[in-house]
Amino acid sequence: MKKVYGSAAEALEGVLSDGMLIAAGGFGLCGIPELLLQAIKENGAKNLTFASNNAGVDDFGIGILLQTRQVKKMISSYVGENAEFMRQYLSGELELEFNPQGTLAERMRAGGAGIPGFYTKTGVGTQIAEGKEHKEFDGETYILERGIFADLSIVKAWKADDTGNLMFRKTARNFNPPAAMCGKICIAEVEEIVPRGSLDPDKIHLPGIYVHRIVQGTHEKRIEQRTTRKREEA
Repeated sequence: MKKVYGSAAEALEGVLSDGMLIAAGGFGLCGIPELLLQAIKENGAKNLTFASNNAGVDDFGIGILLQTRQVKKMISSYVGENAEFMRQYLSGELELEFNPQGTLAERMRAGGAGIPGFYTKTGVGTQIAEGKEHKEFDGETYILERGIFADLSIVKAWKADDTGNLMFRKTARNFNPPAAMCGKICIAEVEEIVPRGSLDPDKIHLPGIYVHRIVQGTHEKRIEQRTTRKREEA
């Protein structure tokens, strides 16, 4: 089965449609599938729901899809660094389902493992728990969270072979593995595609069984917050 595609647009062909639930990897601007997000923008698909830790910044990451009003709902844990995200949410233009960060990661992982729901103490007694089933275990109260089963997963990896085995570089191994697991179809953009058998099996972070399509490309690798100090005088 062919997994390697020539471009992000080609990899999305026949997969992308209006109204989809898309799980996107990345944390801030680290390890985000920037090429696939740009291709989604150019495709024009609308009324999309994204499950992602955050929405990038105003002009990068999911932020570019907020600018074009292609996103109707975000399932996220953080809305900072993106003024347009905050503006649309506060004005009622964008639906937002807040999730604690660990809960969001576990909802994705659970979906990938075929688990429809799980109980957690995180969020008990807060707005997060409103409308959710409560249950006691050993005298402690827990709330039921549902697994995320996405129509499409988009992730970014460092290396892949042509079967879809993925390696993530350092902190880019954040939401990418659980996001990749929970989609009916997973598309991975990578920096390098290496020959089959050249990856050390013990260093593969996500097996190719989860990955359906791969595209190689050049990435910008922006710095989200550049903090510097003046050089000391000699």
